[in-house]
Amino acid sequence: MNGRTLLGLLALVVLGLVAWELRWVLLVLFGAVVVAVALDVPVSLLRRLLPLQRPLALLIVIGLIVLVGWKLGGVLLPDLIAQAQEFTRLAPILLQRLSHFATEVPALNSLERQITTFASWDKLQPLGSQLLGFAGGAANSTVQLLLMVLLAILLALDPRSHQRLVLAATPQSYRPLMADLLRDCRQALGGWLAGMTISGSSVFLLTWAGLAALKVPLALLSALVCGLLTFVPTIGPTVATLLPLAMALLVSPAKVAQVLVLRMVLQNGEAFLLTPILLSRTVNLLPTVALMAQLCLGALLGLPGVLLALPGVVVLQVIAQKVLVEEIMDNW
Repeated sequence: MNGRTLLGLLALVVLGLVAWELRWVLLVLFGAVVVAVALDVPVSLLRRLLPLQRPLALLIVIGLIVLVGWKLGGVLLPDLIAQAQEFTRLAPILLQRLSHFATEVPALNSLERQITTFASWDKLQPLGSQLLGFAGGAANSTVQLLLMVLLAILLALDPRSHQRLVLAATPQSYRPLMADLLRDCRQALGGWLAGMTISGSSVFLLTWAGLAALKVPLALLSALVCGLLTFVPTIGPTVATLLPLAMALLVSPAKVAQVLVLRMVLQNGEAFLLTPILLSRTVNLLPTVALMAQLCLGALLGLPGVLLALPGVVVLQVIAQKVLVEEIMDNW
């Protein structure tokens, strides 16, 4: 090993340590890039339809987002709060129903003992302390969230200047590759965000309508959980089904079967029909890679890492295709 190689390895180690120390800054920056791309998709569409300057188009998009969010919050938020309070009332009844069901099945006697043990105050009190700690950590992240939104607006306001800054910091021989890489990452990330947003919204609306038609308790809350967990591959839709199934169990076993059929139809329709159509022109994430990324980043960075894992996988998949496959392996 010569001196230049040793110096290069030492520089990589130092760079890795610096990146780890600045991991929260880098996380906020990457989150701002993701939000900026999400804003850039409707801004670009609006500018194609109308001859508007980017600042005005961005102002219109942000205004529409705030207006729609305000209207939806006024309509849905009171029901969500009421249903969350109703859930706290129904939770002990649900535990009693599960315990009674477990006593009727000999093979589930151990489940009944576990439910009884978990429902005790000694077990629930540490869980409440953990939830309070989580709420405190979420409150401390408010400043980071505001900073992320501010950076995202600044990035969406003038993306070309920031692209030129990245190109200027790239060696001249690699600038065409970097320009292609930035363009492909933006297209892939924008397409993935748009597709998953439409997919999650469709799951939310269809689940809400189906559960309301079946007269299942807490239909809105259950549908919101199902829509949000659409972003979690493989296990997300399955875990989301547990809440409406539990609420259906409070009504009757027949209602459980109806909710299970509804969720199976919606889940398979979203996974095998809607999502492939929406993401046909962007990256196709492997469920195993996406799930491992969420587990790893969740262990390292907590909830923010889980939320930004999938956009990170989208970007890394584009980089691997353009650099590792096309530039290195194809020329080997």
